Amino acid sequence: MGAGNIMKNTWQMGILLLGLGLLSPMQTAAQTDPALFTIARVKYSGGGDWYNDPSAIPNLLEFLANETGMEVAKTEARVSLTDERLFSYPILYLTGHGRIRLSDAEAQRLREYLIRGGFLYADDDYGMDKYFRAAMKQVFPDKDLVELPFSHPIYHIHFEFPNGPPKIHEHDGGPPHAYAIFHEGRMVVYYTFNTNISDGWVDPEVHKDPPAIREAALKMGVNIVLWALMQ
Repeated sequence: MGAGNIMKNTWQMGILLLGLGLLSPMQTAAQTDPALFTIARVKYSGGGDWYNDPSAIPNLLEFLANETGMEVAKTEARVSLTDERLFSYPILYLTGHGRIRLSDAEAQRLREYLIRGGFLYADDDYGMDKYFRAAMKQVFPDKDLVELPFSHPIYHIHFEFPNGPPKIHEHDGGPPHAYAIFHEGRMVVYYTFNTNISDGWVDPEVHKDPPAIREAALKMGVNIVLWALMQ
């Protein structure tokens, strides 16, 4: 049995035990890794700044712990798509301002990760949209990013977002958008555009967002994590 199958089967059993109250969400996510639950940031080539806003994930993890009681790591993980540790993380995070380039091997590895139970959250930090869409076509040539209706459970699983994803930054004006890719009925990719949710996770002095905006971003982050783990 490959690493991906082990990961998928372990998560399924963990979610069952979680529903019975016999296992914490942290334990569910950490079965394939001895560390506490964390989110893995994707390192990619092409020139885009995959590493920007390093305080984003640690702040989201802290907020997640405070809101749900999950035991979490204090830091993010960082992995390339060919990293042997890739299948240890149930959630990948990808962001940046520009070009994303995937090799054929990386695209195939990401596809394998996703269809075997993994989840990717991508947040356009302004300028990566066309490159991310092209990369997703490498990964899933037969699938399209589809815009989610506001009624989707990801907007209601823990915190209520009746109008869909919150608008965090006014890069280009206009409404925020969120798209998804599904495999066999399961959301495997969630992509936010013209909202920049993860900018609202960073330390307050970085972008100087007001508290209400940061709180909305962090709450949406909690919904994304919980949906990824429990769908």
